Amino acid sequence: MSKFLLIRHGSNPTVGKLLAGRMPGVHLNDEGKAQAETLVERLGGIHIDALYSSPLERTMETAAPLARRLGLEVRADRNFMEVDIGEWTGRDFHELANDPVWRHYNDFRAGTRPPGGELIIEAQERMIAGVERLRQEYPQGTVAIFSHGDPIKCIIAHYIGIPLDFLLRLEISLVSVSIVSVHDYGPRILCVNNTGEVPNFLLSVP
Repeated sequence: MSKFLLIRHGSNPTVGKLLAGRMPGVHLNDEGKAQAETLVERLGGIHIDALYSSPLERTMETAAPLARRLGLEVRADRNFMEVDIGEWTGRDFHELANDPVWRHYNDFRAGTRPPGGELIIEAQERMIAGVERLRQEYPQGTVAIFSHGDPIKCIIAHYIGIPLDFLLRLEISLVSVSIVSVHDYGPRILCVNNTGEVPNFLLSVP
């Protein structure tokens, strides 16, 4: 049995303003840095065997304080990258509001490809491939994965068995922690979008 802590990155200057996507050079702001430090205390005495992260700056920086506390390396893994939104990368949300493809993307997420980007099912496939590889590598371990909102939703949707068009019904807040336990006989969703202290008992659930 493997357990995965799915952690979204902290606040940065693009939040609520533009669609950062895979845009390079997006770093945590002061609020995000404080959130990353607080995360260390929120996770308390939970034993974590390994840390993996999307290679984007905002996720790696969110993982850094926990890595220092645990004495672990943060391993960058492109499977956990943000969804590739292609030509929408860096676009202002107000500007996108007038784009009919953007509106369709939010109405029919599973079947709409961002211009020059990837379908959400393609993002889900690589995310699950990454998780399943780690499940083989840490069959009895606990792994923290630092990623992004929609990719984390993709993992939860896969293991809970819901359609990708339901993604917008899930909330994954900044620096939230969701926990998935994966057994040979099936998965269990232990918590979703925890933004407070993460109870240790969740990690002892069989």
